[in-house]
Amino acid sequence: MELAAVAATLRRRANPRILMASLLSFHCRQRCRRLGLRFLCSDRHAFVSQPPPPAPPERAAESFRTRKVLETFREDFEVGSRTISIETGKIARFANGSVVINMGDTNVLSTVASARGDGARDFLPLTVDYQEKQYAQGVIPTTFMRREGAPKERELLCGRLIDRPIRPLFPSGFYHEVQVMVNVLSSDGKQDPDVMAANATSAAMMLSDIPWNGPIGVIRVGRINGKFIFNPTMDELSLSDLNLVYACTTDRTLMIDVQAREISEKDLEAGLKLAHLEAVKYIEPQIRLAEKAGKRKKEYKLSMISDGTLEKIRNLAEAPIQVVFTDSAYGKFERGEALDKITQTVKAKLEEECDEESLKVLPKAIDTVRKQIIRRRIIDEGLRVDGRKLDEVRPLYCESGTYPSLHGSSLFSRGDTQVLCTVTLGAPGDAQRLDSIVGPPTKRFMLHYSFPPFSINEVGKRGGLNRREVGHGTLAEKALLAVLPPEADFPYTVRVNSEVMASDGSTSMATVCGGSMALMDAGIPVRVHVAGVSVGLVSDVDPSTGRIINYRILTDILGLEDHLGDMDFKIAGTRKGITAIQLDIKPAGIPLDIICECLEPAQKGRNQILDRMEEEISAPHTLGDGSTPRLATLKFTADSLRRSLGFLITQRKRIEQETGARVSVNDGAVTIVAKNQSIMQKAQEKISFLIGREIEVGGIYKGVVSSVKEYGAFVEFNGGQQGLLHISELSHETVSRVSDILSVGQELSLMCIGQDVRGNIKLSLKATIPKQDSLNDNLDGQASVVPANQAANVLDGQASVVPANQAATVLDGQASVVPANQAVNVWASPSLENTTCMENLGSSNDLQDESNELQSATCSSPAVVIRSAAECDAQDLAAGKQITTKRRKLSKSSPRPYNASLPHQDGGESPKNRDDVSLKKRRQTKKQKEMDAISGTKQKSDSTLKTVSLASDVDEKLKPRICADSLKLGDTVTAKVYQIRARGLVLELNGGIRGMFKFEVNGRRDFEVGKELLVRCSSFSSKGIPVFSLLEDE
Repeated sequence: MELAAVAATLRRRANPRILMASLLSFHCRQRCRRLGLRFLCSDRHAFVSQPPPPAPPERAAESFRTRKVLETFREDFEVGSRTISIETGKIARFANGSVVINMGDTNVLSTVASARGDGARDFLPLTVDYQEKQYAQGVIPTTFMRREGAPKERELLCGRLIDRPIRPLFPSGFYHEVQVMVNVLSSDGKQDPDVMAANATSAAMMLSDIPWNGPIGVIRVGRINGKFIFNPTMDELSLSDLNLVYACTTDRTLMIDVQAREISEKDLEAGLKLAHLEAVKYIEPQIRLAEKAGKRKKEYKLSMISDGTLEKIRNLAEAPIQVVFTDSAYGKFERGEALDKITQTVKAKLEEECDEESLKVLPKAIDTVRKQIIRRRIIDEGLRVDGRKLDEVRPLYCESGTYPSLHGSSLFSRGDTQVLCTVTLGAPGDAQRLDSIVGPPTKRFMLHYSFPPFSINEVGKRGGLNRREVGHGTLAEKALLAVLPPEADFPYTVRVNSEVMASDGSTSMATVCGGSMALMDAGIPVRVHVAGVSVGLVSDVDPSTGRIINYRILTDILGLEDHLGDMDFKIAGTRKGITAIQLDIKPAGIPLDIICECLEPAQKGRNQILDRMEEEISAPHTLGDGSTPRLATLKFTADSLRRSLGFLITQRKRIEQETGARVSVNDGAVTIVAKNQSIMQKAQEKISFLIGREIEVGGIYKGVVSSVKEYGAFVEFNGGQQGLLHISELSHETVSRVSDILSVGQELSLMCIGQDVRGNIKLSLKATIPKQDSLNDNLDGQASVVPANQAANVLDGQASVVPANQAATVLDGQASVVPANQAVNVWASPSLENTTCMENLGSSNDLQDESNELQSATCSSPAVVIRSAAECDAQDLAAGKQITTKRRKLSKSSPRPYNASLPHQDGGESPKNRDDVSLKKRRQTKKQKEMDAISGTKQKSDSTLKTVSLASDVDEKLKPRICADSLKLGDTVTAKVYQIRARGLVLELNGGIRGMFKFEVNGRRDFEVGKELLVRCSSFSSKGIPVFSLLEDE
């Protein structure tokens, strides 16, 4: 039977692979049965398996009861090139209405709920909460609690975008609390969820039992290269010169929000008409979904004023209200006080009549009567509350540079509305970080609008973010953003603060005007001025049909006209075109033709304001004038950044503390913001030295002397690079020794003059200084050149210049003048820290003679040999080892006292040193003769010179010369007392190095000039002068 079943199966499945697998499986099953193993039957390899027995009826019924079936309803449709779906019944089933809208991989949930109260109030408490949680883009919040906090600016703006089109469609008198909550469930980052949320909210309102005269359609329109795009992606929107959000019903406009780059009125009108045709495509799917899953509208109690009550209050208050609001002499607060008196008078009469019903609705009835009087006068007579014409702009006052200490400031007044705007500039790192699921991560231009209570003479609290303040500030920010220079040309972060000082309508448009002037006052290169004006509408509607039969358009509306009118149409732009629009209406829609008609009077009013602004300031001030901070962006090569960027980041705080500048490092560039040019220059020098710049021939660079040689010096500059400063490039004058001019650690400003044959960078000091006969010593530690006929002796930061026949020595603030036959003592200045091995005591002629003799006796190399820094360091290291060996031999014997009567104390010499000794004697004899000839007579010489003998000089010649570079802390050397001062000794080493020994309190002071002492190098002064201590004292 089993073989027959297998054969039948193989005939049904003639695939060779299945045939082979089936045969193998059959043999495996037979073997398992012979072994007594249990075999699990499967039909994966064409086995015939037994079908599972049918479940008992009781079990099938239980499985059906435990399985929940969600009844969902869905509508799919297309708008533009996007496929959109709306679905209900799957999520948030307990809400009064809930809809999930989908476009691509972006899903948004909108829910609606209404309170069960009686709605006894005189306004509609509608709340819209929009939230973007980070899980929608797969990110954990970076806050400390790892939770979303208070609503961000973008969430408040999206909430306003949903609130503005749905609020006018609630029935008049419906004052029950309604809450709309929108959550972004997922986002692909391609579509902005705000428009989707508005359409989902409209669909949720249609499904609920809340009375609402919808649905609506909301669409976003962009324009790229003159072509309009519907529902553009975020990438397309970044290339678009138009960002239009349009909301409407089937035949009327509800809301417009525009950000543009100077789009003309004609092009905007064309875009609005196209947007209306596409937006109505959202309406029909919502109606179909509501027919499938919508609830029956519930009857709510409406708070309406009866006709009899309204007529009674009108008879009492109409005449006095008409007197007040037709007299243009009344101001804003005078009209308010007069209206309060009328209200109190009517209230007293009603209380006498004990009319409780009329007392309950008295404030609202008085407001209704006032509204009817003002609107009828505007429509019938064309007269406004303040006596202006319909298209007349209020008187203007403009002032720029109100507070010169600020980066930029301005004061703008239109009528009684007054706004103070200030501008603050910062570094690119000061840009605001945006934690949004779509859009850019940072924002470098910010406008913060503030509406304090005192601006309307009220008392109130200043809390956190206010929806109205955020909305008005964003509108002004959009208007000004179109004229800002690109970030590549102007990398500053800009913050504009708008402080409303007095409010009587259209403070947001006053912010645009004041902000534009403040930007120019700050020196920001904006192309043109931007101005804004609010346009209002007063219409007469046919009660039977709801159509507008008559209307008037008002330019530059007052706060009262905004409250009693039908719309507030804010339009901002330049002479060339519109940059921002915000339309808010009160009735259930306004025809698009009337809205387009408002663009022309708005343009005329905007041009009037621009004329007055240009009279005050017509062009940006020069950036850097006054208190405007300086900003510089330094870009370095990849090698320089890779070498020093990490070090620069660690040193950033130190640079900021030392210079006062603000430094930010990002994207391979270093940005510096400083208050003035001097601070900027200091910061640039420090950063350029740490990182280095591109070396150019003729460029000036600052560096530090790293080593001094007989032919010049090696200088470290430009972020660790080394260059050669040859002795011939030190000064315009003849320089005998490099050590007379330079020392290790000295800071120099040098010019790059090229490269030598070895590839070393050639630097020049004399190319940076003017050629003149003599240069004064710089006490601040800069490089100085001392001619041959002068000598500078500096110790402890003091210097003096003396003629050639005298030499000055300074120690601890005391100076003395010695005859010219004594050696000139050249001490290191604050920047001249050490001397070199070639330093000598004598005139330039002696130096030349000695160098010639030493050259002929010891070496045959040329006078100047250019070597690399590595070669020089190796030679110095070898010399240091030889000096260390000889120093160890000297330290074994005790210091010998100086005795002039023993000129040949060290007469015993080895044969290899006799030639050197004879050479030293000839040089000393020649030197002594020249010194005697200069002094005139040997008997007139100072006693100090008498103690110096030929034998001791020869002895010093035989001792190893100690170089400044090789002298280290703890070295033990033999030094001679050169001079005795009030506070210490001037010691001279056999290498020509001078040092000091400071007297201690109650210490030894019985020293003699010329006496040799065994000393140890204990420290170095701040100027690099070695300080010694006596080994006898230790």
